[in-house]
This record gives sequence, structure tokens and C-alpha cells, in this order.
Amino acid sequence: MTESSIIPVFDGHNDVLLRLRRDGLNSVNAFLNGEAAGHIDLPRARRGGLAGGLCAVFIPSPDQPRDGNGDFPAPSQPQALNETLAMFRLLLAIEAQSDGAVKVCRSANDIRSSIADGRFAAVFHIEGAEAIAADLDALHVLHQAGLRTLGPVWSRPNVFAYGVPFRFPSTPDIGPGLTDAGKDLIRACNELRIMIDLSHMNEQGFWDIAKLSKAPLVASHSNAHAISPHSRNLTDKQLDAIRDTGGLVGINFGVLFLRDDGVRNADTPIELLVRHIAYIAERIGIEHVALGSDFDGTTIPQSLGDASGLPKLIDALRAHGFDDQALGMIAHENWIRVLERTWGA
Repeated sequence: MTESSIIPVFDGHNDVLLRLRRDGLNSVNAFLNGEAAGHIDLPRARRGGLAGGLCAVFIPSPDQPRDGNGDFPAPSQPQALNETLAMFRLLLAIEAQSDGAVKVCRSANDIRSSIADGRFAAVFHIEGAEAIAADLDALHVLHQAGLRTLGPVWSRPNVFAYGVPFRFPSTPDIGPGLTDAGKDLIRACNELRIMIDLSHMNEQGFWDIAKLSKAPLVASHSNAHAISPHSRNLTDKQLDAIRDTGGLVGINFGVLFLRDDGVRNADTPIELLVRHIAYIAERIGIEHVALGSDFDGTTIPQSLGDASGLPKLIDALRAHGFDDQALGMIAHENWIRVLERTWGA
């Protein structure tokens, strides 16, 4: 075991539930016992020091043509709700069959104790709120079931807002901001103390939320637009706003959001990932940067590979000059601090 492997990582975004949902009936056993597919299972998480993270429920767009603006279509609300419940049930089944190795966490203390006890700390997260209608009834029920973080949009329009499309090179200033229903959603999330994820918001929606929300601003899996001019990345002004609210940015491992040429090339050095971390840490402070891998949701550097490769990133950060205190903050402490501020005790 290397020195770096003992630093636990709490990660801001993964799509393992969608991958397992597609895999079918044996997916719970595959996650718990290990498999060749994807980026995350429990054995690889243990080897890499991945102690947990936000497990996203994402509903893919239906197999329909894009609209006149080139936007992906959104699933219907009943379809999205059914799929959301199915994926959350899958997470609960993983917990139930794990013999205590996986814990669905509903508080910051749950995360802390799970990491201390060597359990995988999973948080129920929704990426794109299509499962929730404008009446917000489903939001309240899902919160009672364990929903603790939510991104109002994926990169497509819905009833709440206009998600930023995938464009390169481009600023995130594409399309309108929150709808009236979106403003109601933000207020309700504040009241319920659900974390609001800004990673797929366009710029107008970002600023609408910044004006309305009383919680720290958080982008769970986004990078620095100054380095990679992708529409999904954050401008310096947005980074400054996140700092000013005590929020954070979880750095996305996806090569599309790391590179300055917009090419989906897995032969991308880990050092470019380190560059985004270092840039944001220098710009807004080490306490505002964390990890948001997007494991199982995007193409990551081949040299990192999967969750078992996380010690390589820790080693690269140490080689860049980050000491153990800074590494602990980036790896898990910053996430726990911001979630505790948002959720309460």
C-alpha cells in the first residue's frame, strides 16, 4: 500500500447507477463483487481509496431527434420518476446486500462515520430534475426517502431551467435562466436543505440561483473555463461567486472538460487534471476545490483508468506541491464541510 492510497476520497459525481441499471438483474452482485465494466465497483473503490460520493440518478434523453435549437429532448415526468425510483431502489439493494460495506448517507455525520468505519458512503443525487413536476410533490417525497442533492437540469431544457448545451469552444452564456417553476424549486431545496448542483446550469441560470439561493454555491463536476473553453466549464467570475458563498467545485475527470482542444482523447495526462485543480485552488482557495470524477459517465484519462487509479492522482497532486493537509481537503474534507453547511447537523 502506498502512502497516497490511505487518503480517502469522497467524490462529487458518478453515474454508476445508470450503468448498473442498464446491466440488469445481476448488477448488485457485480458492483459488490467486482466486474470488468465501467469505472466503479466496490473492490476497485477499496483499492483506490474511493470512500464514497454522490451517486447520480440520470435519465437519458429519449431516442428522438433534437429540437430546432439542437437541444436534447427531456424524458416525460412519469417516465423519469419511474426510472428515478428504480435506480434509487438499486442503490438501496446494494446497501442491503453489502453486509454493512455500503451505507446510504443522509447526513454529514453519516459520511464521516462511514469513512471512519471503511464503508462506502453513497449519497442519493438527482442529475436533471425531470422526475419532479412543477407542483414539487415528488421533491418532498424523494427528500423523505433520502434525496440530499439535486441538479435542476442536465444539458437540456426542462420545466425548471435551460441546461447548458455541450459546445466547444463556447462560453456557458447560452439560453435563458430559471423559469418560475425553477425559482420555486430553488426555494424549496433551500427549505428542505437539499444541495443545489450547478454543474449543468447555463450562465443565466447560474446567476439566477446565485441571487436566490441561501446555500453555498456548488458545482459538483465542472472545471476551469480559463483552461478548457467548454460550455460546461466555469468562468473566473463564476468561480469567484462560488468562493464568496463558501461553496466548492468538484473537478471533472472527463477529458472533454480538461483539454484546451475539445478532443475526446483518453490519452490525456493526469497532469492536466492537476492543472485544473491547481488553477481553481490558486484562484479561489484550496478550501473551495474538491473532486467530481464523473466516473461511469464520461471518458477519463486512460492513465487513471478507473476508481482503483485514484492513488495516481493523489501522487500527481503531491508531486505538484500539495501537502498532506491540502490533499485531505481536496480528497474529502471540503465536500463534507460544504454538505454539512447545506444540510445542517
